[in-house]
Amino acid sequence: MLERRAMLAVSLLLASCMQPRQQDSLDAQATAAADATAAVAAPVANPLRDVYFGDLHLHTRNSFDAYVFNVRANPDDAYAYAKGQTIKHAMGFDLRLTHAPLDFLAVTDHAEYLGVVQAIDTPGTTYSKVPYARDLFSSERSGILAAFARFADSLSGGKRLPELSDLSATRSAWQETLRSAERNNDPGRFTTFIGYEFTSMPESRNLHRNIIFSGARAPAMPYSALDSQNPEDLWRWMEQRRGEGMEALSIPHNGNGSDGTMFERTLWNGQPIDRAYAELRSRNEPLVEITQSKGQSETLPLLSPNDELAGFELMTSYIGVNRPITKFEGGYVRDALKRGMELEAQLGANPYKLGFVAGSDSHNSAGAYEEDHYFSKVGVLDGSPDRRGAVPPADYRSWDEFYAAGKTVSVTSTWGSAGLTGIWAEQNTRESLFAALRRKETFATTGPRIRVRLFAGHGLEGVNLATEAGVRTAYAKAVPMGGDLVDEPGHEPQFVVIAMRDLHSAPLQRIQMVKGWLDPNGTAHEKIFDVVCSDGGKVDAATRRCPDNGATVDPGTCEFSRDKGAGQLQSAWSDPEFEPSRHAFYYARVIENPTCRWSTWDAIRAGVAPNPKLPRTIQERAYTSPIWFVPTKHAE
Repeated sequence: MLERRAMLAVSLLLASCMQPRQQDSLDAQATAAADATAAVAAPVANPLRDVYFGDLHLHTRNSFDAYVFNVRANPDDAYAYAKGQTIKHAMGFDLRLTHAPLDFLAVTDHAEYLGVVQAIDTPGTTYSKVPYARDLFSSERSGILAAFARFADSLSGGKRLPELSDLSATRSAWQETLRSAERNNDPGRFTTFIGYEFTSMPESRNLHRNIIFSGARAPAMPYSALDSQNPEDLWRWMEQRRGEGMEALSIPHNGNGSDGTMFERTLWNGQPIDRAYAELRSRNEPLVEITQSKGQSETLPLLSPNDELAGFELMTSYIGVNRPITKFEGGYVRDALKRGMELEAQLGANPYKLGFVAGSDSHNSAGAYEEDHYFSKVGVLDGSPDRRGAVPPADYRSWDEFYAAGKTVSVTSTWGSAGLTGIWAEQNTRESLFAALRRKETFATTGPRIRVRLFAGHGLEGVNLATEAGVRTAYAKAVPMGGDLVDEPGHEPQFVVIAMRDLHSAPLQRIQMVKGWLDPNGTAHEKIFDVVCSDGGKVDAATRRCPDNGATVDPGTCEFSRDKGAGQLQSAWSDPEFEPSRHAFYYARVIENPTCRWSTWDAIRAGVAPNPKLPRTIQERAYTSPIWFVPTKHAE
């Protein structure tokens, strides 16, 4: 063991010494020395991989909107919170993770106007002299929204405000982002990723992406939507940086707010997607954020009418604009996976072969991942129960009186506590975690730390993923989530899946398999199969569903059933409708027993009735990245 540790330390030391020199951001020699010291102390890698939980989408005061929302916490504060320390909310109360620290975090501030609003708020700077400077800083809702609209309008049109053309504040804030990530990276214990958000929103349609870099090397400036709103230009820029040794990936988020434009069938110029586009996108965008505070983007009842759990945490309005979404196809992940297979049948390449991650998208430098410890995401705008629609405003004695007056609550009432990314990796280091992101051995949760693994292969009879021997066999004979399973003629694929509950949340109710497939005409379809039930339930052969396990939750106290559900569920499953000639994808969805939604917790603590227009309970869940089945004749 000592020899193995020594060899590992030497190999990591050599790897760190071979990093290219970093310019414009950090002292390369100091960085290499820090990496070498940390490498020696890092735990030995586990070839069977452990699970690590973290957030790949978080904002600090360096984001223009967060500063307008009165947030003053910086990247160092964000990392401190992720490590389990206490920081301050914009409204003055303490923020601290109540269950456990995170294993990794990416601070992803908006590249557009990065650091600019703080500079405007700094006396004596050139920025502070803009004529509307004093209008940007208010603690009142109307003033905050007016200030936000000034920047949102700029982003919607893709034009930089001419009076803010000086990029010195952005350059300075980007340096702060880089240095903070390096200070807080602790290989083997806590991983930081350098990142930012590309905030493309043409005509207010959400085409946002988070850009995550693999290591300490990053460009002198981030590429923003004020350089180009076109994601195709972003990916080309990423290809150029990759050629310079700066590996990165792009993660789209909130397709639910794109009005059907996140996963289109056409190019930016309106022409049909071609193979070059599909390959460019898949190289640079292997993952998608399937759930976050602004709702889940898996699917919705309109797109999946036979999925009775599709109505979970829906937000169906534009982001930052009070306008309803009218087009849902092309805005949700399951639909994207299906059209990706259809496009691959036509082009020979799949632009939407996406693994799953999650993020909070919090603008508080701290993510609200827990329903019973919720503080929402946009500073003083929704930092109290009345401001986020869980408790009637002080001028109203009840919700009946509030709604009788013709009032409506903010869209923040549709937001939720989410989400976390789970990564199966050998070590908690940038190198190991990023490699797992690339191969899509990832899963997303809506907040609880549900652990889930999925493999598909042949000859998996008796494999027990709760044992080391079972996991070793699975890696030897099967592919994990995110992989391709090539058909073996005469053998049907087998799927083995295991899920373990978060001890701080409710027991598990069921595991489902979500399948998508192409028919002979090249049209994609979907179907849900329950594959294992809690409490001894058996899947109905006709409906493919588990029976109700009888779990309940008291919305008056938020006490949930302690004697229903499972701490662990595991299944070996074969598709009863398998067709070896058809392309397909499969992903597992793990469902918890019902628990109280955050809005119900807020109401109970305030001693008022819950908002009748909000769900009282929810069923938290986790989603594995898909496994794609490839017929033999299409295998390379």
